[in-house]
Amino acid sequence: MNNPFEKFASAASSKQETPSDPPRRVPEAELTVKAVRSSGPGGQNVNKVSSKIALHWNVDASTAFTPEEKAIIKQRLANRINKAGELYLDSQSERSQPQNRAAVVALLNELITEVLKPQIERIATQPTKGAKERRLEEKKKQARKKQQRGRSREEY
Repeated sequence: MNNPFEKFASAASSKQETPSDPPRRVPEAELTVKAVRSSGPGGQNVNKVSSKIALHWNVDASTAFTPEEKAIIKQRLANRINKAGELYLDSQSERSQPQNRAAVVALLNELITEVLKPQIERIATQPTKGAKERRLEEKKKQARKKQQRGRSREEY
C-alpha cells in the first residue's frame, strides 16, 4: 500500500461490485405481443413484412408483482398505461421481428426494474460560505456590466 489513496479506491470499487436487487422480469405468459407493419428501414420488405412489435401488458392482472409494486408501476409509468390498465410499448428499430421482440421485452424489463428500484431521498444542504460569496460577487459583476450599458449622465 504505497499509495495513500489505495484503500479509498478499493472501498469504492467494492461498493460498485455489490450486486443490487436482481432485475425484475415480467413473465412471458402475461405479455400480449403483436407484429404490425413498420415504417422505417427495410428496403423492399418494408411493405410486405410486419416487423414492428407492439407489446401490451395488463399491470392489474399480473401475478408476478405484489399490489404495492403494481401501484408503484402504475404511478411511475402512468404516461405509458392506457385506461384499460395496459402498459403499451413498441419497437421497430430493427429489421427483423425476433430482434424487435427481444428489444421490446428487454425495454419492458428494464423499465420495471428501474421503476421498482427504491428512490433515495435527497438530503437538503446549505450552500457553503464560499459559494455564497461567489454568487454575490457574480451578481455585483453583472450589475456593473448592465449599469455600463445605460446612458451616462452627460447624455441627459
